[in-house]
Amino acid sequence: MPATLRQLRDRRKSVAATMKITRAMELIAASRVTRAQHRAKAAVPYNAELVQAVSTLATHCDAIHPLTSEPPQSLQAAVLVISADRGLAGAYNTNVIRTAEGLMKALKADGKGVALYTCGRKAKEHFEYRGVPIEHAWAGFSERPHYEHAKEIGEMLIGQFMLQTPGGGVDELHIVFTRFRSLVSQQTQIVRLLPLLVVEAEDAPDAGNGAPHMVEHYEFEPDATTVLDRLLPLYVINQIRFALTESAASELASRQQAMHSATDNAKQLIDSLTRDANQARQAEITQEINEIVGGAGALAEEQD
Repeated sequence: MPATLRQLRDRRKSVAATMKITRAMELIAASRVTRAQHRAKAAVPYNAELVQAVSTLATHCDAIHPLTSEPPQSLQAAVLVISADRGLAGAYNTNVIRTAEGLMKALKADGKGVALYTCGRKAKEHFEYRGVPIEHAWAGFSERPHYEHAKEIGEMLIGQFMLQTPGGGVDELHIVFTRFRSLVSQQTQIVRLLPLLVVEAEDAPDAGNGAPHMVEHYEFEPDATTVLDRLLPLYVINQIRFALTESAASELASRQQAMHSATDNAKQLIDSLTRDANQARQAEITQEINEIVGGAGALAEEQD
């Protein structure tokens, strides 16, 4: 049954109100994604220097640290899934969750148990609805994470990694997050954070001119083991912070794109409804004219 003129106008009014909301959300996301992008870029130099320090320390000392030691047999793996607290971000949450499910399936196929940790309400709600046990969940800061959030997550995961597997610990830690490439490109990534992969000195790249990489001598105070104990947890926490920052920028960029598409679709729907309403109005006018003409003709016949 074709819609009446009143129904078309009411629907057009409803779509116009929705378009105002999506437009406002697009502008908010656009303003926030710029700041998130700047925060992500600002963290790169510090992250690079920290990686350089860890690589140098691990290369030039013979100390064995639990965070860099491969277990003889990995039996339990922890997976940290970083998602958003809110929806309306396109395929952002779906891609992260689908990648995490594929990783968990692969780990279980290798005979490993999986301990799931989530950051963001969407991942938590998804796995809870499907009955997947969650060891711990964090939420409420997906759009603007701080160092304190990364420190809380990192300390808990490091504590689980340091425990023995029979005592509830894990042998490896994986992070699933979204890497921010640009405003129109975000890529879901899987990173094995623990145990750390250390590059030995003989595997280091050359100086760029064909000459071998020069190995310098370092002295550690008070000793290499103590420096590793302080530096490696800091490195792990910083990597988690980096993943949170990249995910925040990716979430806002995805939301901006989704709301922009929703606004464009609403404009097209309003134009279509406007044409339908004009056609319905013309049909009503034509019908009214026909009724008037028919009534006048009937009166003229009666008078004759």
